[in-house]
Amino acid sequence: MTDNEQKQLGKTLWNIADQLRGAMNADDFRDYMLSFLFLRYLSDNYEAGAEKELGKSYPGVDGSEESLASDVSRVAERREPSGFAAGSRKDRTARAVPLQVWYEHNPDDVAAFEKQMRRKVHYVIRNHRQ
Repeated sequence: MTDNEQKQLGKTLWNIADQLRGAMNADDFRDYMLSFLFLRYLSDNYEAGAEKELGKSYPGVDGSEESLASDVSRVAERREPSGFAAGSRKDRTARAVPLQVWYEHNPDDVAAFEKQMRRKVHYVIRNHRQ
């Protein structure tokens, strides 16, 4: 990326941030964004740790994307509120993630898994649907 392209990208990102924050003070907006970025970091770190900890038990690791897609689809279908009509199946299933599929298929192992995750990454992000 050239220096000029980097400057243009920076300007574009600042314009987007200005539009998102609206009338909010830039310093307040920064505080919110830093919080979201930190939460994203924690989530990504936890997901990577879970994948490493579960190894081949982690959905989709064996390369069977078809199997993972099927599992994700079943989990998402059970979670949709009745009468939900908006959005395609692809849109609705995108919310189910591999770790959620693992939680659904291994309820007896959750406590041991979370205990191990506390040892490895020092925190647990609980499945919000438990």
